[in-house]
Amino acid sequence: MLRRFFPARRLVTRVLLSLLPLAILLPHALGYTQIGFLQRFESYLYDVRVRAMLPNSPDPRIVIVDIDELSLTTEGEWPWPRDRFAALLDALFDRYGARVVGFDVFFADPQQPGALQVIDELRRDMPPALDEQLARLRRHFETDRVFGESLIARDVVLGYVFKQALQRGDRAEKGLLPMAPRLQPPPGARLLHPKGFVANLAGLQTNAAAGGFFDTPLVDEDGLVRRMPLLQYYDGHVYESLALAVTRLALGSPPLSLGIAAGRGALQEVRFGTTVVPVDAASAILLPFRGSVGSFPYVSATRVLRGTAAPEVLKGAIILIGTSAPGLLDLRATPVGKEYIGVEAHANVISGLLDGTIRYVPTTAPRIEAAMLVALALLAALLLSRSPWVVAVTVLGALATLGSINVFAWQHLGIVLPLASGIAYLLIATLLHLSYGYFFEARRKQRLGRLFGQYVPPEVVQELETSETEISLAGENRVMSVLFSDVRGFTTISEGLDPRALAQFMNEFLTPITAVIQGHRGTIDKYMGDAVMAFWGAPLADREHARHAVQAALDLVDCLGEVNANCRSRGWPEIHIGVGVSSGPMNVGNMGSRFRMAYTVLGDTVNLGSRLEGLTKEYGVSVIVSAPTTLAAPGFAYRELDLVRVKGKLEPIAIYEPLGSLPSLAPEVATERDTFAAVLTAYRARDFASAQRLLAPLRAAHDDRLYALYESRIEAYLVSPPPVDWDGVYTFTTK
Repeated sequence: MLRRFFPARRLVTRVLLSLLPLAILLPHALGYTQIGFLQRFESYLYDVRVRAMLPNSPDPRIVIVDIDELSLTTEGEWPWPRDRFAALLDALFDRYGARVVGFDVFFADPQQPGALQVIDELRRDMPPALDEQLARLRRHFETDRVFGESLIARDVVLGYVFKQALQRGDRAEKGLLPMAPRLQPPPGARLLHPKGFVANLAGLQTNAAAGGFFDTPLVDEDGLVRRMPLLQYYDGHVYESLALAVTRLALGSPPLSLGIAAGRGALQEVRFGTTVVPVDAASAILLPFRGSVGSFPYVSATRVLRGTAAPEVLKGAIILIGTSAPGLLDLRATPVGKEYIGVEAHANVISGLLDGTIRYVPTTAPRIEAAMLVALALLAALLLSRSPWVVAVTVLGALATLGSINVFAWQHLGIVLPLASGIAYLLIATLLHLSYGYFFEARRKQRLGRLFGQYVPPEVVQELETSETEISLAGENRVMSVLFSDVRGFTTISEGLDPRALAQFMNEFLTPITAVIQGHRGTIDKYMGDAVMAFWGAPLADREHARHAVQAALDLVDCLGEVNANCRSRGWPEIHIGVGVSSGPMNVGNMGSRFRMAYTVLGDTVNLGSRLEGLTKEYGVSVIVSAPTTLAAPGFAYRELDLVRVKGKLEPIAIYEPLGSLPSLAPEVATERDTFAAVLTAYRARDFASAQRLLAPLRAAHDDRLYALYESRIEAYLVSPPPVDWDGVYTFTTK
């Protein structure tokens, strides 16, 4: 099947060109090697998909209470006293009816410890009356205690930060971590193992309902945050992120469990209640962005403190307390914004966990990517060698298919499929195939054009050089037409001319003959002295090879008028030719020996064409064609001449004389043809008397060798009838 498209050598070359980029990209797809630009390109394409398919719909369930510039200006510079956070919690829960509150800030150091120490020193020597006043003053500075008491019996999640590395002189631990879920990571998990943490004061964390880390340690090489871990492993315990802790608390604190990939022991899912979250081996999720900054309601913290916030916005909402103030540096670079507010990233995770819209890269992604590359390689081998239009349609179609599958998987299956390697393969393979076609096949076709330039007309040479059709010099079978032309009495003519005049004579004769053949898209096979051999249907295929050959034969006879006029003016003898045309299967290709090769045709059809040219002398006509030629070129009028058995063939064949095109056939010629057809009918029916009677007026009106031939045959058969098994076929014993 493939050999119908390309010869073996070209097929091998195209397959190798298709396998070359596959050999480079396949190890990357399977994870054996890493190609930096492909990873960056994949990240870029991921960002494009994120931005193109953002829901861009706000989520009112999650509200960000923002410590913004207005809050800092109104309430005072950062850090605020802790009792202000206590007041903020009181307002959120008691006045506005918040559901859960999470802090995207941490409280690692005690506040105003110096003032408390001075008051304690003063109370040692003070009388009871002053001691009571100092005790009240002390309570004023005990903001940590006030804040801690405000946390009691409320659904509050305090945030903290893990350190992935320690600088010289850093403390590994500061503050108190929350109680960790009872989880044991699977052996195949690759959870982050931080080196330390900065957490909240023990008096605060023990009073809070939960805690969660809000650091974003997974930053890609280009500085963008695309993933966020839900879990980290520290000192033998697994800790959850702020977003996960807030979500679980909002859902009634369902127990946390881990899903393991079958057979690999790798972490695959994080589960709580009925929620199943797909994660990678490091427990990371792809950030489920709802839109650019502002996808969640923002309420200034000072408005909450002063009671001017809209109650309908905060009532029953999940509250995240964070900051958008540039000076507090809680900004992240993400696919949807280079200065994305950190607290809103956690809000996106909570929204995605609640809605189950966390997209993920499946564990089978490497195999899917490998299968995609193999399929593209097969497509490239089959189609990228065709015309530029086929290449363009193939590449655009493949890109559209890859994109459509990717978008469908993204939107309907929630999975992220690799795309960069497929696009890279198409671009590299297309470049290789086009380069091969330009630098090698173009040169090859130019060589073929030069090779055939002496045999075919210039316009066919141009088609050879520009055609996308494979041109092969190897032998192949085709249905074609062949023409033989020979000069009558050439031996006598040549004997009457000196060598120089004979050469001029031949040039004057062969030039118009060649022009006629090439004018009808014929290929000159060879000149054999006074004879010319030509064929149609190669090197370029020709569906109308028979029509072109018959018309060329008729025009060869017509062009002799001008040739003979030139001969008479030079004192040369006039020329008469016989032409035979045969159509059918034949073998065409570069044939010969290791000493000399020629592009030619061989076969019974070719031999028959030569025999038909020889029969023109016997029947006194200029052109004879075979029956298959008349069927393949129905636009001409033909006169059947005979049923003959030529030398070298056992089966009889019908031979015909083309009279011209059907629309231009003169009525008297058509009448003569039909009368002779009646003669043949009677002749083959052994009714020789009727055949003689029908032939008589034709014989009287035309001094025609054909009619004389049949007249002599009929007279002989009237005297000596043929045997009973006579089939009307005339057998020639010579060529």
